[in-house]
Amino acid sequence: MQPECEPERVRVHDFMDPVLGKVVPYGIYDVANNEGWVNVGDNADTAEFAVNSIRRWWNEIGRARFPGADRLLITADGGGSNRYRLRAWKTQLATLAAETGLRITVCHYPPGTSKWNRIEHRMFSFITVNWRGRPLETLRTVIELISATTTETGLTIHADHDPAIYERGVKITNAELAAVPLHPHDWHGEWNYTINAQPNLA
Repeated sequence: MQPECEPERVRVHDFMDPVLGKVVPYGIYDVANNEGWVNVGDNADTAEFAVNSIRRWWNEIGRARFPGADRLLITADGGGSNRYRLRAWKTQLATLAAETGLRITVCHYPPGTSKWNRIEHRMFSFITVNWRGRPLETLRTVIELISATTTETGLTIHADHDPAIYERGVKITNAELAAVPLHPHDWHGEWNYTINAQPNLA
């Protein structure tokens, strides 16, 4: 406990510490089982990091939880490392689909509506409450506080450190994008699409 009238000096928002770096959490929320998984990176919030977060969840939890699954539905924000216009997001998902054999459907929330995403008000909101007033000084503190988050309705969350280094600014060519087996849906195909496990044929 911090002594009264002796507040601890901390940084605000998410400014990077030149020594400690920056914590980058990416969450997956299993709506059916009220379970969360948070992949905690420490360098860059990229499309590769986002998809690797989903990959780690699938390999460590999802595959065992849903042994007969042949498809995966992802509801994602319209911006950030999984934004609907990001080419690398789609090519990375295509790689994941090919690896797992899953048909991956993505439904993006339109710009400005990300707070409607259930992961915000059923998982991250409780994480925020749990670490309120606690300086997030170390990566271990962040992971432990996320993992300790629970609710009366049974929410549980697992968090783990992702030590991988992710390169920023990766460029995807037109040919690489065209090879993604992506099928836009009839309604707002830029936001709603399915990526098959098999690549497009030239």
